[in-house]
Amino acid sequence: MLRPALAVLVLLALSCATTTPANNERIVQSIYDSFARGDAPAVLATFDPDIVWYEAENILYADRNPYRGPEAVAEGVFGRLMADFENFRVRVDETISEDDTVVVLGRYSATWKATNRPIDAQFVHVWKLRDGKVTNFQQYTDTAQFARAQSRP
Repeated sequence: MLRPALAVLVLLALSCATTTPANNERIVQSIYDSFARGDAPAVLATFDPDIVWYEAENILYADRNPYRGPEAVAEGVFGRLMADFENFRVRVDETISEDDTVVVLGRYSATWKATNRPIDAQFVHVWKLRDGKVTNFQQYTDTAQFARAQSRP
């Protein structure tokens, strides 16, 4: 009699685990939602203390790749984005998840402050999570648009 009851408890515990692909998707979506609200502390709270963050090669912010730790990401990426762009927006179009990986496809839109030139660039973000925290991030985007926005006509 104890064995079936124990099996039910184990199945219930597994179904409530925090590392399911669906839960990882919810965590990643919460990051985009918090970013849209300008809630940096909520974004950073989802990061593992040892997060490793890579900006796309050839983008201005890749100069410090890899960023290690939430503070490095906050200062080296988020702070610089907000200083350089007006109305920086991230639109999520599709989310795909498998095990500990969440892939997000979407678009950035913003205006480079110094030149008043806009971007409308597609992106792919690859998020890795462990125990409900983001451990790794890799960005892929249209870096040519970012470069054009920075250059004066």
